[in-house]
Amino acid sequence: MNIGGVVPFTTIDYPGALAAVLFCQGCPWRCGYCHNTHLQSHAKKSPYEWPHIISFLKMRQNFIEAVVLSGGEPTQQSDLVDAVREIRSLGFKVGLHTAGMHSAALKAVLPLIDWVGMDIKAPFDGYERITGVANSGEAAKISAGHVLNSKAAYEFRTTVHPAFLSKEDLIRMAEQLAAMGVKHYALQPFRSQGCNNANLSSSYLPVWDDNLISQFTKLFQTFLIRE
Repeated sequence: MNIGGVVPFTTIDYPGALAAVLFCQGCPWRCGYCHNTHLQSHAKKSPYEWPHIISFLKMRQNFIEAVVLSGGEPTQQSDLVDAVREIRSLGFKVGLHTAGMHSAALKAVLPLIDWVGMDIKAPFDGYERITGVANSGEAAKISAGHVLNSKAAYEFRTTVHPAFLSKEDLIRMAEQLAAMGVKHYALQPFRSQGCNNANLSSSYLPVWDDNLISQFTKLFQTFLIRE
């Protein structure tokens, strides 16, 4: 596992549990609003050796309940399944943050995952303008189906900046997800911290309004907007 960063303690990355976060190095997409751009490239050598990660987790067994694999993109890691098994053997729940670009790898690891936070970038036919990668929406759609067909708890969520998504985009995206059977969805505003795109400002009017919030509340079993 190529780990590019560690958060030893968090209350917000795994619902209802104290957790540590392991940030996996490497991501093939180049989303314009990415706030972890330092994790996009593929480092030849991880700054965190895996045996040291395991030792660190063993020291936290009495303090945290879960370990979240984030990124970057965890499904980019060839050792993901083995790593998750090792983490679970220590008694931790395992959460996964993913954008779904590697659907086969996601399907392989899902039986070992307790909770998934899946990023939905845009309506599936509009992914390329966000990710910069052709056919990325098709991969995400397949992965979303894998999450819904798994036993893992989940949340689908979308980062919103009006430079990338309009109100109409959000409505179409929500309708696509609801038609697939998604029950838990969240919107989160763009934050400029960590983003290398100087043209994006965090001072903007939200795309959503009371009418849109009302529509989404009817589409999903749980819907929330993060501040």
